Amino acid sequence: MKEFVLSRILSAGPFFLPAFRKASAALATLALLSAAPCFAQQALSAQAQHQQQLQKLIEQVNAAYAAGDADYRKGRLPEAKVEFDHAVDLMLSSGFDIKSDPALEAVFNRIVDNINGLEMDALKEGNGFAPAVEPTPADVAADVTFGTVDPNIIARAKTQLATTKSDLPLVVNEYVATYINFFANTQKGHNTLLHSFQRGGRYRAMIQRVMAEEGVPQDLIYLAVAESGFNPRAIGPRTRSLGRAGGMWQFMPVGDYGLERNTFVDERFDPEKSTRAYARYMKFLYDQLGDWYLAMAAYDWGAGNVQRAVQKTGYADFWELYKRNNLPGETKNYVPEILAAIIIANNPTQYGFDEVTLDPPVLTDTVAVNYSLDLRLVSDIVNAPIDEIQALNPSLLRMATPPGASFDLHLPAGAAELFQKRIALIPEAHRTAWRYHRVAADDTLTSIAHSYRISESELAEANQLRESQSLAGVDGVVVPLAPVVERTAHASLYTARRGDTLVSIADRFGVSLDQLRRWNSISSGTSVTAGRKLHVAEPAAASHATAKRRTDATSSTTRNGNTPSKKKQQTQK
Repeated sequence: MKEFVLSRILSAGPFFLPAFRKASAALATLALLSAAPCFAQQALSAQAQHQQQLQKLIEQVNAAYAAGDADYRKGRLPEAKVEFDHAVDLMLSSGFDIKSDPALEAVFNRIVDNINGLEMDALKEGNGFAPAVEPTPADVAADVTFGTVDPNIIARAKTQLATTKSDLPLVVNEYVATYINFFANTQKGHNTLLHSFQRGGRYRAMIQRVMAEEGVPQDLIYLAVAESGFNPRAIGPRTRSLGRAGGMWQFMPVGDYGLERNTFVDERFDPEKSTRAYARYMKFLYDQLGDWYLAMAAYDWGAGNVQRAVQKTGYADFWELYKRNNLPGETKNYVPEILAAIIIANNPTQYGFDEVTLDPPVLTDTVAVNYSLDLRLVSDIVNAPIDEIQALNPSLLRMATPPGASFDLHLPAGAAELFQKRIALIPEAHRTAWRYHRVAADDTLTSIAHSYRISESELAEANQLRESQSLAGVDGVVVPLAPVVERTAHASLYTARRGDTLVSIADRFGVSLDQLRRWNSISSGTSVTAGRKLHVAEPAAASHATAKRRTDATSSTTRNGNTPSKKKQQTQK
């Protein structure tokens, strides 16, 4: 139609020029009117597309969370963690502005809140969403059946035993020989024990030193074969009432062994501290029972149970209790399999373990810190991967050292001096939030500020530099990511700023959402008003109340005269 009207006007000549102008205006109006539905349709289409993408994202997030929750319910914590991380990453990397979209923000808050709650439940029973644990030699030997043992195996073992040097009294009988045969002559048993021996190289020197200092036999090191395969982050199976055993020596989460355990630290997973607790406990058991085999049985079953079995039979001898069926099946197998591991370890070539190449010992620098420190900052400062820092500090349950308490931070060997030099650049109050950036050749203050999403002026001020100043000759800069936390004698207070939520604050300070709500008397929700001061560590009054409850509970247990079992018995120092 537009082309037809124009042709008619142009063919009429100059006389019709005013009419042409009017017609042009009319046509322009007509064009706008005809295009309006198209623009509206495009706008509606874009909005619909946005909603479709949003809905698809929410469905993907819910599916990932549901998969993680299913794994969690089955006790598959490492797999659950992968799915939970995926659910959160989907939202954070989606390109959507979470805080400006009520639907997505509600999903984000719900997912993070639920994950924090599940992780706190996991922490109560073990090491949170701990890494997967390979089976120990004791696990794979659980299905060993006893029968007639080849007499040649027993004869050879007894011959080698005559020249074996051990600070434990070693014997070879049909029970021990059965396990020797399993570990030496089956692929499953051989490979599992081989890997256990190899990993033991990381901690052998440390364990031997601690055992010598505590005055216990060196060959008791091989209880770790049965307990964890020398894995300091091992998690045992869940028990109905006691939770999960944890660490190289598989202490239960209840009981007092001189090992600290709170929401930041679980020293059951500290190789050296748990080894010292183990050595002291074994010495305590030996002093009670007068026999190392009975002490090993008591470590597995409990001193009180072994003492009752001795009193019932009149025999203070492990093998007599074994033959008389006065021990549970697990404990009956526990001692022979450890003795088999000791005999093989002392005669590796004769049993086909000459190919063992021990892992190199874990060498670290240790610095004592008495403030909260984010491990990601440690990683930045010493130029080591974050997973290496975590592996060197397996007792940390969070990504930060505990606030207001001393902690022995393990660093890669030779890194202590660099750590002390660089950490001094960052005020103590900022060490849970600030980062350290090693300057690359093409870095500028502008590019660094942009990558960390802070202003150039903030970055320059924190490093006492001029804006746009060249970074030539500068090794690294500190990156201010959060405001100061007030620390007084009675509290650690954080002043909320615009854009903060309880979830983001809990994550920043390495505490759970539940703790943050409880410390600040917040019943529900995740929003927080800018300017509000929040406790980001347990207030002193609450801490004292918690300590009193623990003291009362301990007193009650002592008054009731209960005798804890193996991993509950008090360590005698």
